Amino acid sequence: MTSPASPKTYHVKSFGCQMNVYDSERMGDLLSADGLTAVDTPEAADVVVLNTCHIRERAAEKLYSDIGRLRQPRADGSRPTIVAAGCVAQAEGAEIGRRAPDVDVIVGPLAYHRLPELLKQSETGRAVDIDMPAVPKFDSLPQRRIAQASAFLTVQEGCDKFCTFCVVPYTRGPETSRPAADLIAEAEALVARGVREVTLLGQNVNAYNGGLTLAGLIRALAQIDGLERIRYTTSHPRDMQGTGGDDLIAAHVEVAKLMPYLHLPVQSGSSRILKAMNRAHTRESYLATLARLRAARPDVALSGDFIVGFPGETEADFQDTLSIVREVQYAAAYCFKYSIRPGTPAAAMADQVPEAVKDERLARLLAAVAEGSLAFNRSTIGRRCTILLERPGRKPGQLIGKTPWLQSAVVSIPGAAIGDLVEVDIVDAHPNSVEAVPVVPSSQESAAA
Repeated sequence: MTSPASPKTYHVKSFGCQMNVYDSERMGDLLSADGLTAVDTPEAADVVVLNTCHIRERAAEKLYSDIGRLRQPRADGSRPTIVAAGCVAQAEGAEIGRRAPDVDVIVGPLAYHRLPELLKQSETGRAVDIDMPAVPKFDSLPQRRIAQASAFLTVQEGCDKFCTFCVVPYTRGPETSRPAADLIAEAEALVARGVREVTLLGQNVNAYNGGLTLAGLIRALAQIDGLERIRYTTSHPRDMQGTGGDDLIAAHVEVAKLMPYLHLPVQSGSSRILKAMNRAHTRESYLATLARLRAARPDVALSGDFIVGFPGETEADFQDTLSIVREVQYAAAYCFKYSIRPGTPAAAMADQVPEAVKDERLARLLAAVAEGSLAFNRSTIGRRCTILLERPGRKPGQLIGKTPWLQSAVVSIPGAAIGDLVEVDIVDAHPNSVEAVPVVPSSQESAAA
């Protein structure tokens, strides 16, 4: 089997977090700038990029499964050029090369700006780049092609926290922040292409320090005409404490474009387990942070992350997690079973929790989170708000937009288009969405009367 010497089309498949979605988009920008055309399926592509995430469970197995399918010969005997990218490639590059000889390019998340060059190198043998270069990749990326209502904007990358379960410090490197001036310029370019909402991304986004604090960056971005909404994720509880947290909370009150939503992963409701995770916060300090935010911005929606079955977790520890879910009343939460990541301290800990126990606890946690999400959605019935229309709904005439609290809102508005900001009343709630009706302007109401 051979891969095409002069590829013309590409497909990028993204696994995992929002940062990977951003990175996948940027790899697409690179390939498009190099003359390739995006296609919707890997079967139609000359180059297939598998952009992996090492945080998600069974990430490596999913990568190898996809490689196995892609290596099968097509009707003409060829196969696509296969690129293994992202955090799994960074962490397990040598193992990928050993187990999957058909992989043509292995590139880490800090080196993908070299993808076109690596593809050319792969014509004569596998090309590998899993370095962590001193020059930020962002300085080498082309102009973004995005043309939609909402966009991600990576502002910070890497992590210095070294949670005992996590590989991010080893795959994304230390915390680095992009210069504020670069981010403002990129946001202005996005708005010129029709973007109305940006979500600022970082492994620890509230550790941003690119000449401004995160709150300072938000205030600067809010001055851009045409940028109507600002969000950010993922925050670390440690960086929400002290003056930095106070500044960010104040921004939630003072910056109208900053949406009333905070994703703040706690990971466990047990302070004992949090200490074993090296999370640098306790249950009590986490709840105190949320209380400060809610006192300043009562309508804020909260979401979080949870890991069940961390080594040594007892039923009492898990009950602490269930109780914090009920106490906080999260609008949404992402829940995972602990899975061993080679090279992390938790991988060598005693008292690994049996899989059956993890499964049972995860089921109970998901049920508690679903109950809270539905309760939150129901609490917004009767609210009037503005939604940003993002995509068509399932039924003719339906559109789906996002409320300020990141709910998916289903609405029918004749003449409305993707990218419009429209005022609605929330009239019904479901576990994963709300229903809304457009607000009729008073002049139309008078005419109708």
